[in-house]
Amino acid sequence: MKKCVIVYNPKSGIKSPFRNINNYDHIFKEYGYKTELIETKCKGDATKIVKRIWKADLVLVAGGDGTLNEAIEGNLKRRKPLLIAQLPFGTQNDVAHMYGLTNSISTNLELILDGVEKNIDVCLLNNRPFIYVACIGSYVDIAYATPRKLKEKYGRLAYILYGIKKLKETFHQFEIEYEIDGMKYKGEYSFIFVTNSTRVAGSYIYNDVKLNDSMFEVLMCKVENKFDILKALYYLKRRDMNNLPSFFKYYKTDNFNLKFKEKPSCSWCVDGDELKHDTNEFNFGVTNRMTMLVPKKNIKKLFN
Repeated sequence: MKKCVIVYNPKSGIKSPFRNINNYDHIFKEYGYKTELIETKCKGDATKIVKRIWKADLVLVAGGDGTLNEAIEGNLKRRKPLLIAQLPFGTQNDVAHMYGLTNSISTNLELILDGVEKNIDVCLLNNRPFIYVACIGSYVDIAYATPRKLKEKYGRLAYILYGIKKLKETFHQFEIEYEIDGMKYKGEYSFIFVTNSTRVAGSYIYNDVKLNDSMFEVLMCKVENKFDILKALYYLKRRDMNNLPSFFKYYKTDNFNLKFKEKPSCSWCVDGDELKHDTNEFNFGVTNRMTMLVPKKNIKKLFN
């Protein structure tokens, strides 16, 4: 039989008795897998676990986007990366929903184990991998600063409840210089998003993202007040990147060098988790040393 190592984060998402992975052992057997379950104990644990796995035909990451991020970081530290899949147990599960997974564990397992292997792009922020988004600006800390107890109790609603409290805060305005495809620019921006996903923060934004084209999307936005945020969200909901107003800058590239005039006081939000830093210069690139087992459902839409 093939071996599937399940890296399980018991603290991801809403607590539920249906999340006992042992209840689904019969599905793994149907697909010819024997399983080994390893639970994460603390932040960063999935990176260490995946890096030291001796042998596996499949690593199934049972957790949220942050747990998947950690697992991929560990996988890329290996000489030969392993095949990875995600079983979404998180609160937002942007990556899983992009691939067409559902809220049913049994359905998701069947979709994954009946899926196809696809080579995928992994973005790099100062050589730190991320799977779908790195962003900085006001309110982006909601993704990682929302108390875990709220997320366990209310799920996605927890972000809204916590976000209401954050509305009293003032905006960050960043004075930056940046270089894309050999061209240099400068300006002031409130939000910077670097993504490789059709979906961010629970909303579908991009129509034409391909996960194996060695490219990623850069979206920068300058807003002056809270009303401007509503306008920005309106335009992003329309998902027409070619007709954005002047307070947006949008690029599709494989390289992005960013220098802040002063070191940002706020952290980057990377795949829903906080990434602290001690610099004002950031380099973004992409690698394709990763293979994932993904459902067949959205293959034609997501891959070249």
